[in-house]
Amino acid sequence: MIRADRVSVRRRRALVLDGVDLVLGPGVHALLGPNGAGKSTLLRVLATAAAGTEGTVTLLDRDPRIPAQRQEIRRRLGYLPQEFGVFRGYTVREFLSYAAWLRDMPGGRIPAAAERAADAVGLGDRLGHKLRTLSGGMKQRVGIAQAIVNSPSLLFLDEPTVGLDPGQRAGFHSLVRELGRSACVLVSTHLMEDVRGACTDVTVLSDGRVTFQGTLDALDAAGGYTAVV
Repeated sequence: MIRADRVSVRRRRALVLDGVDLVLGPGVHALLGPNGAGKSTLLRVLATAAAGTEGTVTLLDRDPRIPAQRQEIRRRLGYLPQEFGVFRGYTVREFLSYAAWLRDMPGGRIPAAAERAADAVGLGDRLGHKLRTLSGGMKQRVGIAQAIVNSPSLLFLDEPTVGLDPGQRAGFHSLVRELGRSACVLVSTHLMEDVRGACTDVTVLSDGRVTFQGTLDALDAAGGYTAVV
């Protein structure tokens, strides 16, 4: 579902990603690494929000460099960036409906999709509330909901549990495990609790390079996260 071959990203003279190789199928996959390792940049490339300087990416057997294929990928993709903004004057229902419209969902399916996404993150009773009235944790859940409103085949989540309390975090783990039965979910996080609660395998980035790929058991056998960065 995801294939990255020797993907590099340069910003001015800095090499943010350095020859990243990645092959991922259905399931929930963790992306770990220290601040500045390139995690958010990699997610942006995979989410077609940015292009690599070198290398190739294939998503759902399609080439995002080709406009028509890129549009088809985006219809089947969900993305929560680390810095997530909202239209404060929109209600939760309006914002989720707008997110669904952006992904070319048929208009007749959008109302039910918005309600389903809100219910999935525990905000079914807030559909009529303005986003400006929500707490930080609720806004983060709206961010997760907009990422899943189109029932995506590819789902990229950048630090998705920031601002969530322990109960909400456990609910998130359950949600993404269920989504991972059919979708390819990639979660960038710095919390091992999220990795162990939701993910089956781990990719570790350090200084823009992949330093580990494997199961959680293999990571433990290698000495844990701190031993491979």
